[in-house]
Amino acid sequence: MNLVVEIGNTALKAAWTEGVTLGKTFRYQGERPIDYIARITQKEKPKVMAVASMADIQPAEERRLKGMCSELLILDGSHKQILERYGLPSYLTYDRASSLVAVKSMFAGKSCTVMDFGTTLSVDFLSADGTYEGGNLSLGCRTRFKALNRYTRTLPLVDTPVEIEPLGLSLRSSIESGIIRGIMFEIQAYIDSRPDNLVVFTGGDAIYFVKKMKNSIFAVCNLVLMGLAQITDDYVG
Repeated sequence: MNLVVEIGNTALKAAWTEGVTLGKTFRYQGERPIDYIARITQKEKPKVMAVASMADIQPAEERRLKGMCSELLILDGSHKQILERYGLPSYLTYDRASSLVAVKSMFAGKSCTVMDFGTTLSVDFLSADGTYEGGNLSLGCRTRFKALNRYTRTLPLVDTPVEIEPLGLSLRSSIESGIIRGIMFEIQAYIDSRPDNLVVFTGGDAIYFVKKMKNSIFAVCNLVLMGLAQITDDYVG
């Protein structure tokens, strides 16, 4: 078995894999991700462990990780060469790049619009032959709520609402409607810009927005881990 690990902005996600198939998955939200990986691998040592991290893996951490597996594969800001094999630009973060690797495999021959709803909202485009055509980044849903509260003196911190009004009728509902409907208008414009594309949503808020949109959308959980599994399988092969 191989192990794929995503160390993101807010949480660690991991999964045992066999080929490109995900097995048991894990989630950890804490300050000691390397210790958590050590716990996962304590009873079973993976053949290949792929660790993708938003922050660069430090040399001491790399040495420790190498002791947990037979072979270590690192994807971070200092290890971009693996993703470049897939024709993806080196400025992409590993999560965006891994998601695109997964989408290329899952929807081969289809032009795709890929949206990841996390700390950031990323929008990326793939042509039918799998060529990366570019993409954009903006603030994610909860990041927008936090920014509105932080950079004003009077607006409260509001959490993501279950339901929203078309127009706000109070301070709280105007914030809720403004941010949620603003994101909906934003993503609808991207969808409308390439109406023939297959649309894929992923990330923590993906299901929330799938339910609010009228378009036909594929919601894929664990897309980053699926991409890491594909990368690991290609590496082993």
